[in-house]
Amino acid sequence: MSEDSRAIKHPFDPILFHDTQTLILGSFPSIDAMKHNFYYAHPRNQFWRILEEVTGYPIRNRDQKLWLLKESKLGLWDMVASCYRENALDSQIEDASLNDIQGVLEAHPQIERIAFTGRKAQHLFEAQLGHLEIERLYLPSPSPAYAKMSFEAKVIAYKTALGVA
Repeated sequence: MSEDSRAIKHPFDPILFHDTQTLILGSFPSIDAMKHNFYYAHPRNQFWRILEEVTGYPIRNRDQKLWLLKESKLGLWDMVASCYRENALDSQIEDASLNDIQGVLEAHPQIERIAFTGRKAQHLFEAQLGHLEIERLYLPSPSPAYAKMSFEAKVIAYKTALGVA
């Protein structure tokens, strides 16, 4: 990535535990996520509500969200370390520099699979890291901009793909 003063850096670390088995990768945090310093913090984003339905764990606050991830052996991070983006749409990501996903996978050999919460994250992974031998899952985007699937259909898709219940 060229040095561009417009570039936005990813503001938080991955969420991983010693027994994380599935690493969920998004593309890059929304402005609301950055304001709240936590993943999927846009009030209309369905990510946490979907996982609450899938697992049965409450998600009223950050600690409960972390507990849900830990108990479900899920981790969270994003593909992009820094980029330029005029709005929240993944399709608007430009000049992306990627996070060290391979390094995280090497440091956490217990991670068995990667799940992508959108096509942009999946395409970035395949373009740069497609050679890695790890199971890959696609999850429908929890973004409010992705309205092709109902909330209920997304819950079913996540439950089926993640196998946590």
